[in-house]
Amino acid sequence: MDAAIEFQDVVAGYGDFMILNKLKLRATRGKITLLIGPNGAGKSTVLKTLFGLLKVRQGRVLLQGEDITGASARDLLVKHGVAFVPQGRNLFGQLSVYENLELGGITLGTRITRERIPEVLSLFPRVQERLHSAASSLSGGEQKQLEVGRALLLRPRVLLIDEPSIGLSPLVVQDVFRLLRKLADEQGVTVLMVEQNVKSALKMADDAIALEAGRLVLHKPADELLADPDIERLFLGGGHVPAAIA
Repeated sequence: MDAAIEFQDVVAGYGDFMILNKLKLRATRGKITLLIGPNGAGKSTVLKTLFGLLKVRQGRVLLQGEDITGASARDLLVKHGVAFVPQGRNLFGQLSVYENLELGGITLGTRITRERIPEVLSLFPRVQERLHSAASSLSGGEQKQLEVGRALLLRPRVLLIDEPSIGLSPLVVQDVFRLLRKLADEQGVTVLMVEQNVKSALKMADDAIALEAGRLVLHKPADELLADPDIERLFLGGGHVPAAIA
């Protein structure tokens, strides 16, 4: 099957401390791949390395078969159609919803951005109702939807999303998951996701990759892993450590 994302013996980390240790992984084009593993396994580091926020010290990163090792976040966004929704809130709180969307499309130019905003808002009715409200006044769920919407302005081919459920109600989390599923199924977007709510995420993902100490320890269909009675013991820190970010 076509690999949209491929890590070939990638070494990366923070300063002199390496998190990824000759990591090899592949994520299939147009599918949702979930990264799981205990705290410190390297899950968020994978997303940051792929998006050019961390330097690859060794190995190669391929996107659609093209070597993008060392590419900047801007180039990945503009030239390669990669969008990243990081963990936490990353909005301009005092600006309105509309102004946040305009800033999200700054690389597109004003005309294209304004043409695409209604398309994005149609996916998020609750956000559309708050169009002229300050972003800081939105609920946690609405803010996360705005962040995802801002990324979708760019019509990405690859969407990286880190812990989308943090601070959200179960109903809003399911809304976000359904949207990701729709993007993959209807638009062919490749989604690579880190998510603490592992069992719920496995229900909507296609594949799961388990990491441990910056190495791949398992790659299999999400539904097969969900049915494994040893999932917590094997991949989530023995069931006592939550599947937190790396």
